[in-house]
Amino acid sequence: MEKYITGIHHVAIKACGEEQFLKTVAFYRDVLGLETVRTWGEGNTSGAMLAFGEGYMELSAAGDPTQAGGPLRHVAFRTTDVDALVEKARAAGFAVTMEPRDICIPSNPPLPARIAFVVGVCGEEIELFCEK
Repeated sequence: MEKYITGIHHVAIKACGEEQFLKTVAFYRDVLGLETVRTWGEGNTSGAMLAFGEGYMELSAAGDPTQAGGPLRHVAFRTTDVDALVEKARAAGFAVTMEPRDICIPSNPPLPARIAFVVGVCGEEIELFCEK
């Protein structure tokens, strides 16, 4: 069986507003020692990627306190083939909530990737993420 997942790319947390976002960044950066590798936006559109080992924490200020699931938005698996994994998930009967597409996160520095989203057994959001 071909192995497409090579690790966790990132875990996404959405803070509710700029103040909580800045506190969240400070916690992961200053307390836990993660390094900021890219940032984007300002105010309630602020975001940052902080590195840990082979993965990242994606932090955003655009959280909605009424959204199910709380601040943990999704887990993103690093993969070598987004399209193949989407087809495998679909063939197994799992919902695809975003078809594969190429994106470029307008961060500093920019982050080109191919992504898709599927829903796991327990309703969890799973992002399939391939950096380009």
